[in-house]
Amino acid sequence: MEIRLDGDTLTLEDVERVARDPGVNVALAPDASERMRRSRAVVERALESGRVVYGVTTGFGRLADVAIPHDKLEELQLNLLRSHACGVGVPLERMETRAITLLRANMLAKGFSGVRPVVVELLVELLNRGIAPVIPEQGSVGASGDLAPLSHLALVLVGEGEAVFQGETLPGGEALARAGLQPLRLQAKEGLALNNGTQAMAGIGTLALLASERLVDTADLIGAMTLEGLRGTPDAFHPALHRARPQPGQIRSAERLRALLADSEIRESHRQGDPRVQDAYAIRCMPQVHGAARNAFEYVRSVLEIEVNSATDNPLIFADEDLILSGGNFHGQPIAQVLDLLAIALADLSSVFERRIERLVNPDLSGLPAFLSPDPGLHSGLMLAQITAAALVNENKTLAHPASVDSIPTGANREDHVAMGMGAALKARRVLRNAEVVLGIELLCAAQALEFLKPLRPGVRVDQAYRLLRERVPALAEDRVIAPDIEAATALVRSGMLILNPEFA
Repeated sequence: MEIRLDGDTLTLEDVERVARDPGVNVALAPDASERMRRSRAVVERALESGRVVYGVTTGFGRLADVAIPHDKLEELQLNLLRSHACGVGVPLERMETRAITLLRANMLAKGFSGVRPVVVELLVELLNRGIAPVIPEQGSVGASGDLAPLSHLALVLVGEGEAVFQGETLPGGEALARAGLQPLRLQAKEGLALNNGTQAMAGIGTLALLASERLVDTADLIGAMTLEGLRGTPDAFHPALHRARPQPGQIRSAERLRALLADSEIRESHRQGDPRVQDAYAIRCMPQVHGAARNAFEYVRSVLEIEVNSATDNPLIFADEDLILSGGNFHGQPIAQVLDLLAIALADLSSVFERRIERLVNPDLSGLPAFLSPDPGLHSGLMLAQITAAALVNENKTLAHPASVDSIPTGANREDHVAMGMGAALKARRVLRNAEVVLGIELLCAAQALEFLKPLRPGVRVDQAYRLLRERVPALAEDRVIAPDIEAATALVRSGMLILNPEFA
């Protein structure tokens, strides 16, 4: 498979595909190369004319009024990357680094940045040959975009910084050499074009969004399993109810829940004579709660789909008009806000997962043995699994505070309003991972609840999910160390295997 970068047609799924699979070949589209050459020609003409251009013939930020001698212009670009590579903290994951590299190449391929095609070609070769720059995760405020992370990425192109190649962390130049590549010698504008933009926050956010979309699909399935374990009613998912409030996400989750619960023997066993009129909110309102997250994710997607094919450099070059314009497309506010929304939606999902866990393990609410143990008292069963879920949900609630409402002026107050988008991305990623664990715990508890209802079987698709879990985690007969069970269930949630059946995807 090959993905051609033209700056306009990259999908979020393409980003994840390249991030996950080093075997996906990436190439620069020929028409993109031509646009880049025309854009570069505008920069060259400006240099020949002696025109003052920000970041090309001047310093950066507060130093924009400092003119740079012509014979120092290449040095200026290299100095920019060196001075701005101020990231701290643990390195980003390899998938995230590959996503960022792809997005940076695609942005430059749009032909608004005034760089030579060779710059994008080398970025593409990092992907194709498995070179992953080491990018520390902290240090960006989303002002002129993600300056620090993107500088660490760009340093590898010039043979500096660090990169992981074939499992080994190496100096950037050595990684290039081992892969049979030569470092770039940057020309005017090219350093600035490499580190100015939103690709770090957008790359991390894209991967988090796609995982979140899978999570809410999986949550419908596991929520259906919980309903079965609690012998709840699917009446609250009737189409008429949701036509009366036609929120798109709500309608989608209700449709899925109806399909997932079809042909349930458990439901038929208590259709008559059940004194309960309606279930608790965590069960009855699954379409509304899960659906609200779906609506949020759809909005996040709409913003990211635009961003991954946008020019976020400064200044931008418009070859058709022979224009070089300074602006603020690098500002990360659109991305920061939607990634804060992503974290908020995920935090709320994890909260409802935990409430369903509580209903499963609490005998006063479930009518099942205490903590889902066949012998409660001597055995504690899944008591502590709910406590672990509560701890993670509490952390998610703390992390749901938005990063984008804060701004600390930087760059001698030239950058006087910043987005904090990278912080929003990192928070969203952590909230997602916690939510995946909480949903994994709900899966463990819901499957254990089904043990007490045998020989009755749940809906066909719920039963399939139950069997997938049981291939990895046996039913709880007596106390054992639960941490490996949680890890196995969470891995199953993250894998997307539970929703692979296209009928219920």
